[in-house]
Amino acid sequence: MAESFLELKNITKTFEGVKALDDVGLSIGRGEIHCLVGENGSGKSTLIKIVGGVHKPDSGLIVINGVESKSLSSIESIRSGIQIIYQDLSLFPNMTVAENIAMNQMLESNNRVINWKIIRTEAGKALEEIGEEIDLRERVENLSIARKQIVAISRALTQNAKLIIMDEATSAITKDEVNHLFEVIAKLQKKGISILFVSHKLSEVFEIAERVTIIRDGKKVGDYPAAELDNDRLVFLMTGHNFKVSPYRFNSAGADTVLSVKNLNKTGQFTDINFDLKKGEILGITGLIGSGRTELALSLFGLNVPDSGEIRVNGRALSIRRPRDAITAGIAYLPEDRLTQGLFVEQPIGNNIIITVLDELLNKLKVLVKSRQERAKNDWVKKLAIKTPSHRAPANSLSGGNQQRVVIAKWLATRPAVFILDGPTVGIDIGSKHNIHEIIRGLAGEGMAILMISDEIPEILDNCNRILIMSGGRIVKEIPDASKINAEEVFDVISKRAAESLGAAG
Repeated sequence: MAESFLELKNITKTFEGVKALDDVGLSIGRGEIHCLVGENGSGKSTLIKIVGGVHKPDSGLIVINGVESKSLSSIESIRSGIQIIYQDLSLFPNMTVAENIAMNQMLESNNRVINWKIIRTEAGKALEEIGEEIDLRERVENLSIARKQIVAISRALTQNAKLIIMDEATSAITKDEVNHLFEVIAKLQKKGISILFVSHKLSEVFEIAERVTIIRDGKKVGDYPAAELDNDRLVFLMTGHNFKVSPYRFNSAGADTVLSVKNLNKTGQFTDINFDLKKGEILGITGLIGSGRTELALSLFGLNVPDSGEIRVNGRALSIRRPRDAITAGIAYLPEDRLTQGLFVEQPIGNNIIITVLDELLNKLKVLVKSRQERAKNDWVKKLAIKTPSHRAPANSLSGGNQQRVVIAKWLATRPAVFILDGPTVGIDIGSKHNIHEIIRGLAGEGMAILMISDEIPEILDNCNRILIMSGGRIVKEIPDASKINAEEVFDVISKRAAESLGAAG
């Protein structure tokens, strides 16, 4: 391994009597691409925040360029060449690309007058350094997530970054954008910059990593050359469990059609959408971001009224113009962004669960009955195995996987006939992901019709019996038996169709 830039030795950190990190070590070489993996709650975020000077360790040493410290402040971390790009990117959306890239540098210069020419020059140099072109005058709020990441990386370069830590950098970008990000990372590596890459997507870990550090329950499991690991071994090291997944089997013979969509259109979003969904079926929809898949889901749930077409549930034609219409018809929707669209994160878990069924908890005088509320809250926490000491705890106290269980419980309480799941495991660790998949399969086994939308092709292949591929707002291919195709073949179809759509648009 190359000479170390950063070493963490015997790091321990306790919060309110709970050990978040227990004697953890980590070493990152100069110009190395290193991955840090572990389930939610394993201690990854705490370790990153110690490196970034947000938290001080209870014990242990931080060694940067051979210089030992017991702890760092945020400024000391930055001045040592460490830059952390968090999942939210920490950019100023109302400021320009140039301002976001160069502002920190200007602030550190202590000049009382801002020299806008210097800002644009420095920002342009940072982009040029990694071979990127973005309009320096464009407001960041108008950029895609992938372009925002380039801005965040460029900002790190203006701070003389020697180690860039990327936390879940690929959670909201397409496969093509991931490939481009990895090309940028390779350019950074050639410049001698180290990368610590944190991701739940294990396929990406194998694609980008030279070495992998695994932590579980606050303890280091080990460091491994990526070439010595495969998916099954890595999952076992992360979780302590072997997850064996077999394709979802569904016998359509005699199954009733629950949801029927005919000739559905929405100008600028999707065109001529036709499909049926049967009782007990898990139908997958995949495609690139922007293919129209989420817009379609929103239309089925009354949040994006289509221009024309027909939606039927159990044979009855519906006019779905608002979510209440969909819920009444037996349609539930788990949104892609659970934090902003699925939960009231500061409200208690129990309140989040019963919000969809408050009418059922009223007495004859239209007053909420406390005993009914308590029973419903406790029942759903138990049914979905939500890990919490009490349903009175706020939703933001839960891990990502348990938050998703709360959203699922909220909609199951409405007893839906059709459950639309948009990105059901986004940002969720491998163990929680497996448990969510088991819940979904169990619901289908009980007769619920499931529509699963995801850009994670393995997730679609493992859990769906049939797949629809969308591109350019159209269903471009139906795969009637998901067990007879592999991930590479699905991705080839998506890429080919996307290229054809771009060619037609051009």
